[in-house]
Amino acid sequence: MFHQRTDLTQLNTAVEQIRQTLGSIIVGQKNTIDFLIAGLLADGHVLLEGVPGVAKTLSAKLLAKSIDASFSRIQFTPDLMPSDVIGTSIFDPRSASFEYRKGPIFGHIILVDEINRAPAKTQSALFEVMEERQITVDGHTYLMDEPFMVLATQNPIEQEGTYRLPEAQLDRFLFKIEVKYPTLEEEIGILLNQHQRKLEDELNAVKAILSIDQIKACRSIIKALHVEPKLIEYVAKITDETRNNKSLYLGASPRASLAMLNGAKAFAAMQGRDFVTPDDIIKVAPPVLSHRIMLTPDKEMEGLTTSDIVAQIIQKIEVPR
Repeated sequence: MFHQRTDLTQLNTAVEQIRQTLGSIIVGQKNTIDFLIAGLLADGHVLLEGVPGVAKTLSAKLLAKSIDASFSRIQFTPDLMPSDVIGTSIFDPRSASFEYRKGPIFGHIILVDEINRAPAKTQSALFEVMEERQITVDGHTYLMDEPFMVLATQNPIEQEGTYRLPEAQLDRFLFKIEVKYPTLEEEIGILLNQHQRKLEDELNAVKAILSIDQIKACRSIIKALHVEPKLIEYVAKITDETRNNKSLYLGASPRASLAMLNGAKAFAAMQGRDFVTPDDIIKVAPPVLSHRIMLTPDKEMEGLTTSDIVAQIIQKIEVPR
């Protein structure tokens, strides 16, 4: 178990172990790995977006393997029903009563693969559980075990048989990570790594590094990190600017401010610090805000992206020193 200041050092050691283990398999995805770890430590959900074949699903599976916790995978498809996710009540003739059968959403680390392939009614099944960590079925509420984390993947290019994610659901993701193509050097590293492994299974190469109790202890440490009042004001100014920016049709909500603060705390702890710096906030602002804001139609026509606007906002607001 971690006990406060001892520690951040122990936490940092565990994080570095996970980084090295996953990094030895997923070559060239350090940024993705860091945000996955930060999402876990900050008690948030993560959306991975990228073209097929860039190790989105593998990254999620390996993170789950590094945690001594239960893991389940849900493949979203156009014919998937809400009951296929959260479960349903089945009549038991022996007891002449209905018995609730839990769905695959019950677990610690949940991989929702190709989340944008399911229709809105199925997407809505995730609203309550992602925000409130509970499921309500037939008037009964079932609490999720801690930790509970949804890792979702989606392909931004393919439109056939896909559905746009509701804004309310996007807002429930702490981070949206864009998984990009590797560089030439990274791709050579991927090929060499795969070749050298030969018959060794990637997933079997990863052993649990953190237990459930240790994750709970890590989260307690992170919540207690020191944040200067001027940095809290800095977070609020960034979010407020999204609501007053002429390039944006929809700004970010207070949930985005909380996400930035919690994400910054997680990154500070991952560096072994018990305080947050402006750089921590600047690092988490793009993956926290880019999926929570919407461009005006004319800016979309100009080819701008929400990430471009977030970068402009960060440049515009004075960094506290």
